[in-house]
Amino acid sequence: MFMFSGEDTIAAVATGMGNAGIGIIRVSGDQAIFAVDRIFRGRISLCDLESHSLLYGHIVDQEEIIDEVLVTVFVAPRSYTREDVVEISSHGGAIVMQRILNLVLSQNIRLAEPGEFTKRAFLNGRIDLAQAESVMDIIASDNEQMLSNSLRQLDGELSEEIRNLRERILHETAFIEAALDDPEHYDLEDYAPHLLECVKDWRSEISSLLASSKQGRILRNGIRTVIVGKPNAGKSSLLNALAKSERAIVTEIPGTTRDTIEEKVRFEDMVLVLIDTAGIRDTDNLVEQIGVERSLSALESADMILFVMDISQPLSDEDVAIIQRLNFEKTIPLFNKVDLIEALGNGSSEILSTYQQFLVDHALPMDWIDRGVFLSAKQRRGFAELATEIKCRLQLDIVDKSVDILITSERHAKLLRDADVSMSHVENSISCGLPEDFYTVDLMEAYTALGSILGEEVEDDLVDKVFRDFCMGK
Repeated sequence: MFMFSGEDTIAAVATGMGNAGIGIIRVSGDQAIFAVDRIFRGRISLCDLESHSLLYGHIVDQEEIIDEVLVTVFVAPRSYTREDVVEISSHGGAIVMQRILNLVLSQNIRLAEPGEFTKRAFLNGRIDLAQAESVMDIIASDNEQMLSNSLRQLDGELSEEIRNLRERILHETAFIEAALDDPEHYDLEDYAPHLLECVKDWRSEISSLLASSKQGRILRNGIRTVIVGKPNAGKSSLLNALAKSERAIVTEIPGTTRDTIEEKVRFEDMVLVLIDTAGIRDTDNLVEQIGVERSLSALESADMILFVMDISQPLSDEDVAIIQRLNFEKTIPLFNKVDLIEALGNGSSEILSTYQQFLVDHALPMDWIDRGVFLSAKQRRGFAELATEIKCRLQLDIVDKSVDILITSERHAKLLRDADVSMSHVENSISCGLPEDFYTVDLMEAYTALGSILGEEVEDDLVDKVFRDFCMGK
């Protein structure tokens, strides 16, 4: 097996640099054990330890004790990077950890780049590229389903499925090539129908994986949720209530919000990326016009649209103008300010009746109206019903969490689509009765695309790009 060997040994803080009870400094490379041993004082030398041993002692700078520590030694190849690895567990204060790190780096050791430990694990064959990407997904997980899915990908479930698919493609490709080279021993007569069935099965498997990509993207990035409505309908109040902070300025003056405001929040057991938009209306103010244009653009990229209406007032021409721009399939109408309706007493039912009739008169789908949520953003009422409706619209409750491996990476989704396109070309070649050597070209294109998911068919610059966004020390 190929083993990457860096010319230098690397080190970094593997835990946060804020004050904490424990902090860990990780060192990896050929000189890791020797270098740390030179600044460590314990019962025995680190060089005499077996792999996966833990030793108590002190980190010292010449004769000065820096901290009492526990040092763990992992001897290659039985480590995360398949190199010699040492982890120094010290007290987690920022000053003491920085002093220990500086002392380690003074031993002819280089500061690791973000993601470099995992990159070495990939280059040394301990994990494939899909597993490496799942490491960062585990760190970034902000919901239980995302964490569970990332752990399963790290365990190799997605990789195994992709690898199995590639083996079957390669088997059929090799048979075709052998038959073309040695027709006396390999017969391609009536082979096309067999290959067609294989391709249909492979495309079905890819289709199943791709079907999960929207759900996976939402899990990874959050539900892109645009809050839209006319000025002073309560959009910013809703954002502040969901974010549980004064994120947006709220006044009685229409047009206060001039630009889109984005905030990532946890809502029930979901993650919402809330985009509060400028009120959509005709205006002569240039700055407000730009805000309105950005609001309309945000509607196009939304997973979910929350259309906020002021239930205490009859619908206006501004409301109608917004309604005409909405995608009803992903829009939840929010009838806001129910607290004001209640305060109106006897007049409330008349306003509400007129309001609902106005919607009916404009030929909106009845089920869309019926599934609207009545709430008070100011009093945080109706939020449980809102959460239920979001899950229902996005079908978040029907996913079988115990079966499906969700495709959370857009890179993986694109490569799966590329492989599917190549296989569709094979189907077309068979239906057109083209010679068998046409099949192998597209089969190998599909094989290569799937290999890029695992990092078996990948350029160095893509590897660098994958690890660029990793956190330091991992």
